[in-house]
Amino acid sequence: MKKILLTLTFCGLTLIAKSQTASVKQSTYGIQTGVLGIWAHKETKLSNQIALRAEIGMDAGFWGGSFYPENGYLMTPVIRLEPRWYYNLNKRVSKSRNIGGNSGNFLTLQTSYNPNWFVISNYDNVEVADQISIIPTWGIRRNIGNHFTYETGIGIGYRYIFAKSVGYLENEGEAALNLHLRIGYRF
Repeated sequence: MKKILLTLTFCGLTLIAKSQTASVKQSTYGIQTGVLGIWAHKETKLSNQIALRAEIGMDAGFWGGSFYPENGYLMTPVIRLEPRWYYNLNKRVSKSRNIGGNSGNFLTLQTSYNPNWFVISNYDNVEVADQISIIPTWGIRRNIGNHFTYETGIGIGYRYIFAKSVGYLENEGEAALNLHLRIGYRF
């Protein structure tokens, strides 16, 4: 009888330990860089699968053509706020994969604001009109060791450009693409 009770207790404890739900980290922050910029971010847990990401950084751009004597580049500030739903954390845990630092697949509604505060460029007197974009995005984040991460995502949404603020006749709205590939360091 003691053996049966001991076996049932052991099995019950195993089931209880396995039934714990995977969760995003309470708070994580770091820096990331990609082809078109550098950013600092912080993610704060809202629920087991949802984190709110706040990000500030510099978006970059390149241009060229026959109108300009040489190719140009610019960097302009950006502020982003995005709720992220990490939808596959339980599946990753069940397959014994790492979810540290919010490593997993996610869906997000990326909301960005690019203010016309300053521009870094190889041309003088370059201005970028204030703009807001809202882009639903699918992405993945994975860890490389304990502190390094890589992240990629793709989405299509809407961007509104306040062109009147820099001298144009009308403001403009257009489709916007978010295609990013970043590598970063998590503190």
